[in-house]
Amino acid sequence: MHAVVLAGGYATRLWPVTRNRPKMVLPVGNSAIIDRVLAALDADDRIESVFVSTNERFASDFRAHLAEAPFEKPRLSVEETTDETEKLGVVGALAQLVEREDIADEDLIVVAGDNLVDFDLSAFLDRFEATGDPTLAAYDIGSREDASAYGILEVEDGRVVDFAEKPDRPSSTLVSLACYAFPADGPTFGEYLAGDNNPDEPGWFIQWLVDRTTVRAVTVDGAWYDVGTPESYLDAVAWALDGDCLIDDAATVEDSTIGPNVHLMPGAEVIDSTVSNAVVFEDATIEACDVRESIVDRETHVANLDLAGALIGAHTEIKNGHSP
Repeated sequence: MHAVVLAGGYATRLWPVTRNRPKMVLPVGNSAIIDRVLAALDADDRIESVFVSTNERFASDFRAHLAEAPFEKPRLSVEETTDETEKLGVVGALAQLVEREDIADEDLIVVAGDNLVDFDLSAFLDRFEATGDPTLAAYDIGSREDASAYGILEVEDGRVVDFAEKPDRPSSTLVSLACYAFPADGPTFGEYLAGDNNPDEPGWFIQWLVDRTTVRAVTVDGAWYDVGTPESYLDAVAWALDGDCLIDDAATVEDSTIGPNVHLMPGAEVIDSTVSNAVVFEDATIEACDVRESIVDRETHVANLDLAGALIGAHTEIKNGHSP
């Protein structure tokens, strides 16, 4: 069995922080977002190889990250795109990867690299192997309003009887987690695309599958964060830190109050300030500020500001509320 970790997006909702770095390598506690998935796949003996599917723009970032990571199986598989306007769509990228890496004859697990999921991936694979049917992970999100942003499932006795991708009026709160297992002998991405179907969201492929074959669902619980916005990223950080702070030894805190869920990276300086529920990147300086629910990127200097829900890009200087 092979695995693909989807890491090809451009994360425009997190710009400017993700304009020049992939969001999957953003830190969540002591590891990157993508590392929890990579660790689980690396540890399962059934997984022969793990392909991190990304684009040309971020290939060097992932190459550097994997070189420093403790995992043995992951390797890059790079699609030929460099910006949002060129992207192939998730299903299009998967079809290209399967052909490029010559893995059509093996079972395949596909997991989103920007989902922080606290569940047993090996148990999910056990359920897949027990039936050999296409299988997806499902999660009860508890809100129909929030559910409308995801693929919605109706399940009977573990079988998906209906699937709707991002409906305006969800019929349930059970959503797809972007964790899928596909048998080698099932309908293929190529067959789907040959029918001029939507190449973008994997949910459209699942909806197509449900009409053609038996699709199983495994409902999981625990934590789940679909990291796509500043708010969801900070929520994931708060879950990982659990009210604590993570202050690097090379960070500086002077005459300041550091509240819960704060990550200060190497070289960060907080002087005469109050900071809570925030991520402060390398060599950023916060001086005489009140900062909460915010992300301050590297080599940035902010002073004499009240920041709430701010997203400040790298190499920025803002003092007294005005940019120089």
